[in-house]
Formats: sequence, structure tokens, C-alpha cells
Amino acid sequence: MKTISIALSSLILVSFFALESFAFRCGAGLVTTGNSKVQVSETCGQPTSKDIICPKKTKSCPNIIEVWYYNCGSADYIYALTFEDGKLTKETTEGSGSGKSDCRGK
Repeated sequence: MKTISIALSSLILVSFFALESFAFRCGAGLVTTGNSKVQVSETCGQPTSKDIICPKKTKSCPNIIEVWYYNCGSADYIYALTFEDGKLTKETTEGSGSGKSDCRGK
């Protein structure tokens, strides 16, 4: 019984940490949370498109958020990589990709 409890606790702990970080594969390369825009660009190439978001509607924007979209083709998804203060903070999917892949190695 004690072994099951330890195993279950370990699984919950590992799942918690897995939610906090991710890796996005670009061909043979991998980018992870905390990488700079330069590192991502060198590994993954130029994104299909970009959005620049200013969370506060003021003349100056101290906290610019950039979202880079990679369309990985009709057999995959469109991935959105979010950068805050120049660092990669999260990766999400934005639905099914379309056409030819713009992603390295896909």
C-alpha cells in the first residue's frame, strides 16, 4: 500500500512540473520556455506570422507581448509561441494547420 501511495505522489508531482514547461520541436531542434526570440528564430526559422500585443492601451507599452505563429501544414496544427519581455513563456495550438508546412522538419 505504501508503494502505491509513493508512486501516485510521484506521478502527481511529475504531472505538475510537466504543465509548467514545454518543448516545441522544430526539425531536429527543440525550443523551451525561457528561450529568447533569437534562439527560437535560429532553431525554428521565421514564423508564418506574428502579432504584437500591448496589454495596456497607453502611448507607451512597457510590457509588449509577441505571439509567433507556425503553420505546420494540413497534417498538423498551427502553433502559437508567446514571448513576454523577449522570452518564450508558453506554447499553444490554434487549430488545424493548412496547406504546406512552414515548420522545419514537418
